[in-house]
Amino acid sequence: MRPVRIGILGPLEVRADDDSPVYVAGARLRTLLIMLALAPGRLVPIAQLIDGIWGDEPPAGAANALQALVSRLRRALPGLAVESHPSGYRLALDPDVVDAGRFERAAAAAHAEGDDAATEDGLRAALALWRGPALLDVTESEYFAPARARLEELRLTATEDRVEAALRLGRGAELTTELTTLVAEYPLRERLVGQLLRALAAAGRPAAALAAYERTREALADELGTDPSAELAALHTAILRGELPPAEEPASVPVPAPAPADRPAPRTNLRAGLTSFVGRDADVAQVRALVGEYRLTTLTGPGGSGKTRLAGEASRGLVEATPDGVWLVELAPVGSGADLPAAVLSALDLRDQMFPASADDNTADRLVAVLRSRTALLVLDNCEHVIDAAAGLAERLLGECPGLRVLATSREPLGITGEAVWPVEPLALPPEHDGAAGDLLSFDAIRLLADRARAARPGFTVTDADAPAVARICRALDGMPLAIELAAARLRTMTVEQLAARLDDRFRLLTGGSRTALPRHQTLRAVVDWSWGLLPERERAVLRRLAVFAHGATAEAAARVCGDGADVLDELVALSDKSLLTVHDDGDAPRYAMLETIKAYGLERLDDAGERDTVRRAHLGYVTDLVERAEPHLRRAEQLEWLRRLGAVHDDIAVALRGAVAAGDAGAAVRLATGAMWYWWLSGHRAEGSELTTEALAVPGEVDDTVRATAYAGLAMIATAGLGDEREVKAWVEEAERLCGGNRSNALLRMVGGLADFMRYGDDLFAASMAKLLDDEDPWIRALGRLNHVRLLPFGERRAPCELALAEFRGTGERWGISFALTTLADLLARQGDLAAALGHYEEAAVAAGAVGTTEDLVFMRGKEAQLRWLLGDADGSAAALAWAEQEAAGLAWPDSVAGLALYGSDLARWAGDLGAARSELDRAEALLATISVHPLFWAMVHDSRGHLAAGEGDLATAGSERAAAAGLALTIGDEEVLGRALVGLVDHALRLDRPTDAARLLAATTVLAGGLDRSRAEPGAVEAAVRAALGDEAAAELTAAAERELAALDATTATSRVRELAVSVLGREVSGPEDGGTA
Repeated sequence: MRPVRIGILGPLEVRADDDSPVYVAGARLRTLLIMLALAPGRLVPIAQLIDGIWGDEPPAGAANALQALVSRLRRALPGLAVESHPSGYRLALDPDVVDAGRFERAAAAAHAEGDDAATEDGLRAALALWRGPALLDVTESEYFAPARARLEELRLTATEDRVEAALRLGRGAELTTELTTLVAEYPLRERLVGQLLRALAAAGRPAAALAAYERTREALADELGTDPSAELAALHTAILRGELPPAEEPASVPVPAPAPADRPAPRTNLRAGLTSFVGRDADVAQVRALVGEYRLTTLTGPGGSGKTRLAGEASRGLVEATPDGVWLVELAPVGSGADLPAAVLSALDLRDQMFPASADDNTADRLVAVLRSRTALLVLDNCEHVIDAAAGLAERLLGECPGLRVLATSREPLGITGEAVWPVEPLALPPEHDGAAGDLLSFDAIRLLADRARAARPGFTVTDADAPAVARICRALDGMPLAIELAAARLRTMTVEQLAARLDDRFRLLTGGSRTALPRHQTLRAVVDWSWGLLPERERAVLRRLAVFAHGATAEAAARVCGDGADVLDELVALSDKSLLTVHDDGDAPRYAMLETIKAYGLERLDDAGERDTVRRAHLGYVTDLVERAEPHLRRAEQLEWLRRLGAVHDDIAVALRGAVAAGDAGAAVRLATGAMWYWWLSGHRAEGSELTTEALAVPGEVDDTVRATAYAGLAMIATAGLGDEREVKAWVEEAERLCGGNRSNALLRMVGGLADFMRYGDDLFAASMAKLLDDEDPWIRALGRLNHVRLLPFGERRAPCELALAEFRGTGERWGISFALTTLADLLARQGDLAAALGHYEEAAVAAGAVGTTEDLVFMRGKEAQLRWLLGDADGSAAALAWAEQEAAGLAWPDSVAGLALYGSDLARWAGDLGAARSELDRAEALLATISVHPLFWAMVHDSRGHLAAGEGDLATAGSERAAAAGLALTIGDEEVLGRALVGLVDHALRLDRPTDAARLLAATTVLAGGLDRSRAEPGAVEAAVRAALGDEAAAELTAAAERELAALDATTATSRVRELAVSVLGREVSGPEDGGTA
């Protein structure tokens, strides 16, 4: 049986290829199928499925329960392709298999017919797919309410469109019964009411139509407190007067009143567009609605945003329904406000001699006389350079000409009573993560570029290969239509990659506008020059200075940088009103930002004014003060508020620092880097912080020793958090120690002292240094010192100090410290085998780390969670955790986290028996770190994993080589976790060579040198069981205990040498570290 149709427009229905019905038993099974059918061919996340099926009461092990449900669905419908993915499930079928998809496509096809009869037939056929209310099986679930509402709205709209087509065909009389029923069901839906009124009037029942209108008016007043729309009121008036619109006219055009039959044909001077109109369908509809509701509507937006074209498209659809026409008045050529009335008369094609004038008359008086008795729409285009005169004329005309409406375009509102303002936003842009060509073409900006490029270069198409460059072009040009059209013209002689690469010089590049366009629309520079020329000097100064900010500024920041400390709020508001700035609320204070083109122009003007260096220093000072003020708060309970504030200026930190570097200002650059260090550390920007700090330290010049020392300490802190090269770390630590001269005035310098002691003198002095921190006056330092001191304690004595450190961090309220303590405690519990408790700690740690945004740590936590869930038997939960970590890691510039995650993924694949996937993940990890210096422990883990892979494939020669490299590195480094892994690999190797006695001795070494077997991994338990099986439980226990006593009696160096000798014996080859001939 192969299901070929799934129905959700009514009760759930499944039919096989022979059209026989297939029953799906069980409410949850039906719910699962419905959720998958709502997204045919698309992945539905596990969490979403759990939420939809169980709501607020998911079962324990919900992922497992979901997997079981999917298995039941596959058994119930064996021909149904339900694909499993790490993060969800997908119904792999054509969308047309589901009736909802067929309905939407059929309705769209019917609308495209362009013929009323065909449209009505097509919509009637589409609506026939409905068998009852949508999603009838899940009507009681709130989860499905949005999907149900969307489908019902589509059905109702299709019904209205079908009725509209029938009305235009003159069949209104036969629709009265159906429409009366629909209006009774949807009494507040004014389009249906209007259709009922027209149908009743067409049936010769005007009294019934008027009564229906009155019922609707009362219902709107009672339910919503509103009046009927202008459209419905106009229809009511027409019925009262007996002036009904022709049957073929749609009643949905929002106009004041239909034209009487004896009026002359509508007139207009609007010209047809020479190019296709791309996107903005919703804007056109909204503008028409505003014109119908308000007598003055103004479209605002920056130059080149498409205001004129939108006004033309919106008003063109109103011509036939506006008795005295729609008239475009182009104000760009008008040089003086005094010439405005004459420009309007000229656009109306009315000559002065048609209006005898007295000596006291003026042009405005004659214009009022002409328009006073007319029902018309004036489109006043480009009002900004004569804004005061345009506002005055519009106010007078609207006040004295009751049938007149005005649609204006301007870079700022006219600012008079009764004005409706519609901001013309840039065209929709794709997100930063570029998609395939097909995905990008759903965005209007991309469609516009593709359309205009085809005109410039026939045959042009957006391909997957050039889609990223196309997206970069449109984003760089802010989605502004004019800029995109100018860019598309360049594609006649350039590739998209070449164009994208040259947009830094956009003003010289984008100069190929239409010869017949206004001069200020022929080049991108001219567009902005026009706006700049209309600004007073104070606003020009604020605009050009604001361009130094990466993404805008608050009024406080702008005052500091742009106004020499003086308030500039009035200028910011004025620039916003003139569409040169956009206003965003970031939760703290409004931020005033500018489009990239305006920013580039502002920076040029800043250079022209000779202010670049002065303003750069002011910006640097502001950013430095902010990060230094924030720094102590980042280690306290209030850290989230300060992280949010610094996050708003994240890019400004980089801009200011690189500006200082370029200017050779070493002191300022290093000072800013040290101030921002904790922010970078906590907010998931460690790689960027390391890069910028390195750049700052490379600038020659005088820097305070303590500041420079703190910068080196910060670099060391970041490097030791990942897989950084120990030689680099050592050099940075030593330089920090040399420069600080015992000065421990900040947290970084207090911590680096202990690290320096460890590198110079080993564990004993490191222990003493960390012990000093346990008495530090700062509770945060005490807790961090305690966690670092823990690693020096015997394995069995570590839990209590970890728990104490956790309590201390909880006392400070600092979330990164809490997550660090929880992770340390979880690592300890997991190694001891308490996997469930460890998992709980990892999950809590992830919540704390996620709150501050420490994504680098979060990726490691989720990777470890994936391994523990696998060991606990939760394969689905493991896959979900790993998929989540992969998703987070994709946005990181921190290769350590991504490479570490690949190692986790390799382990999981190998444990599951997929050796090919395991090897692929190892290759990915190596490739990620191939071009940078990393700590040898990373290579030890890679060699250990490759050893297990080779052994699993029966290649003991390769396994021995890999394990020799892993053991050599691990014995030299001395890291407990890595050494434990390598020793377990040696145990496995000895067993495969049938040397169980040596395997037992190596097992003992894990206890003495690595704190015991690491129960958070799959291999230790397996080799331990294998040793017992080979020797017998009692003999294995005795031999292992004896070997432990023997090694424990030796000093650490001798014990390590003894284990190395045993490894050489087992492997039959040298076991050397990186400093004595081994390879990393």
